[in-house]
Amino acid sequence: MKHKWARSILAVMLAGGFFLAGALSNQRATVKGNVQGGRRILYYQDPMHPAYKSDKPGIAPDCGMRLEPVYADSESKSRDHHALSSTGSVDITPQQQRSIGLETETVAPNASVHTFRVLGKVALDETRIYHMTAAVDGWVRQAGPIVTGSIVQKDEILATFYNRDFLTGQQTYLYALSTMDRFKGTQGEEQLKATQAQIRAAEENLEFLGIGETQLREIARTRQNAKDIEFRSPVTGLVVARNAFSGQRFTRGEELFRIADINHIWILADVFENDARLVRAARSATIRYQDRQFPVRISNSLPQFDPVSRALKVRLETDNPGFLLRPDMFVDVEFHVSLPRGIAVPVDAVIDSGLHKTVYVETTDGGFTPRQVETGWQMGDTVQITKGLEPGERIVVAGNFLLDSESRMELGRPR
Repeated sequence: MKHKWARSILAVMLAGGFFLAGALSNQRATVKGNVQGGRRILYYQDPMHPAYKSDKPGIAPDCGMRLEPVYADSESKSRDHHALSSTGSVDITPQQQRSIGLETETVAPNASVHTFRVLGKVALDETRIYHMTAAVDGWVRQAGPIVTGSIVQKDEILATFYNRDFLTGQQTYLYALSTMDRFKGTQGEEQLKATQAQIRAAEENLEFLGIGETQLREIARTRQNAKDIEFRSPVTGLVVARNAFSGQRFTRGEELFRIADINHIWILADVFENDARLVRAARSATIRYQDRQFPVRISNSLPQFDPVSRALKVRLETDNPGFLLRPDMFVDVEFHVSLPRGIAVPVDAVIDSGLHKTVYVETTDGGFTPRQVETGWQMGDTVQITKGLEPGERIVVAGNFLLDSESRMELGRPR
């Protein structure tokens, strides 16, 4: 039994010895393989694309060139040199600037008035919409040729309808008028007031039935009973809805016509949330439609948010001579915004990567350096710079994308 344990222990010790010997031999080979000419090799890299690295020599998979060794001593020097040149500055000769179309401009603060353009939609003025509903039950005797979209004049007859209480109400009214005529000048003050009260009560009864002021005056003038109650337009405007037809029976409260006064209309302008502050700073606004311009007033009401278009509905008000503008038409809205004095540059001068905004500043004759900036409002092809530039500096306003490519290559190039 003892001999078996001894043999087992000896086998384990021999296996451990062989493993340690192999590991030491492999380490010596690795160290020897990573040393060339007395210099230690860190890794191998693609000479065309230094980002590709390998721990073994070989061929670059993209260009087919042989991988080049990077030594420990050259890497430390390169790191120190790269720290000095990590700004991405590039030098462009005047000939190269002309070939790529590079243009520069001096930064200067200024104050100006910009025009901010958005799309607007014509809407009805809610305070000028008239819902003509039936005051009592009845049936339409005759409907006129008025249809939805027609322009009607004030007091124009839209339809006539019959109600069985209309005749009785007229007779009461005519009797009160005749009483006033017979005893005018002979009644005492108390009797005169009583007769006037009867006339007013008869008028209110007829108004309750749906008679208008024009027809009421006509009955008082002619002293004759009218056959039907007349539905007249209360205003000159647009017929938005028609629900009355000849022979139609209707009930009290049913809408028969809807008339909108479009001499004065609303414009609902779609303004995105980021541009809402520009509207608040606008000193005036105009709308354009078919080469015609209309001045508008910006309403003080809070803009309504539309979750579908993700825009704020800013309400404008304007007169509508000749009814040129109709509901649901689209117009161009121009807000005239006075901007405070500050630095503004062309939009093309700013390279927006999504995370950073960069401009290229001319530091020397032919030398350009990227600089991160912060922006504010953007109006058309102009953007405000709130941080990163000073007046008097020259920046690149054209050709900066090619310059940016060269700068990035300069940063990635091994030193």
